[in-house]
Amino acid sequence: MPKKITFLLALVVALVLPLVLRSGSLASEVLIYALAALGCNLLLGYTGLLSFGQGIFFGLGSYTIAILLTRLSLPMPLALLAAVAMGALGAAVVGWVAIRQRGTYFVMLTLAFAQMFYFVAYTASGLTGGDNGLLDVPRPAFMDTPWKYYAFVAVMFLIAFGLLLRVTDSVFGRTLLAIRDNEDRAAAVGYDLKRFKLLAFVISGAVTGLAGGLHAMMTGIAPLSNAEYHTSEMILVITVIGGTGNLFASVLGSAFYVLLADWLSTLWPRWLLLLGLMLIAVSIGMQRGLWGLGESAWRRVFRKVPAAAKAPAVQGEQA
Repeated sequence: MPKKITFLLALVVALVLPLVLRSGSLASEVLIYALAALGCNLLLGYTGLLSFGQGIFFGLGSYTIAILLTRLSLPMPLALLAAVAMGALGAAVVGWVAIRQRGTYFVMLTLAFAQMFYFVAYTASGLTGGDNGLLDVPRPAFMDTPWKYYAFVAVMFLIAFGLLLRVTDSVFGRTLLAIRDNEDRAAAVGYDLKRFKLLAFVISGAVTGLAGGLHAMMTGIAPLSNAEYHTSEMILVITVIGGTGNLFASVLGSAFYVLLADWLSTLWPRWLLLLGLMLIAVSIGMQRGLWGLGESAWRRVFRKVPAAAKAPAVQGEQA
């Protein structure tokens, strides 16, 4: 799909959410987790790296912006840039070690880093607030309502989405696809696999750090749960549900997961059980995610239309 159409679809989602949702915070949450899924998709869908360390970068973004806003009173734009930078720095450290292994060992390294970061965040209570997290994260006065804050999140989301589109459509993005499809052949051609993988990690960490910083400002708290393994798992699930290898699929996955979880939570206190069953059904019936399902439906429709259009002509020739 051309990147202009892909960006237009993302713009449509950002404009439609306020029309179909009553909660500005819920709409913001959809775009924030879509940002996190975009970072994960760059690793999984474009580079073939299954990372369980995305919660590290999300947590780094949350803690960084919370510390800078509550303790150092930095201007919000500088604090948000610092959250992006810390996400990228954390990804550089994790990636520099993890990319030295492949397959299961790579996954285990990212998981080990995630557990280590959670332990550090839990024990360093003087810096992170420990189990209580960092409270009273402020927002600028012009974002004093949920919908005003949503507008800011939507702008940040569209900027990040547009930049990632340029990255994936560039020579760098095509090289990542070559590495994903056949590492040995890409290495034989002469590509420095470690350098490309590390750059993909850094970009992914920067985008995920941005998502973590926006989430902390939305909720007014940087909780310990943002650094948990379950956050990495949730980001990965959102990415897989939407579909890998397409950026807009991450937006679909985020909307599906966040809105479905919100709806199920109103039906039953043990809504996670229902969500798990639905995720199992999605995983079994839609291996290519929601985007793959939409592609299949699109192809079926356009295969039937030409056939129907040619039928009268064939009948006329026979007559």
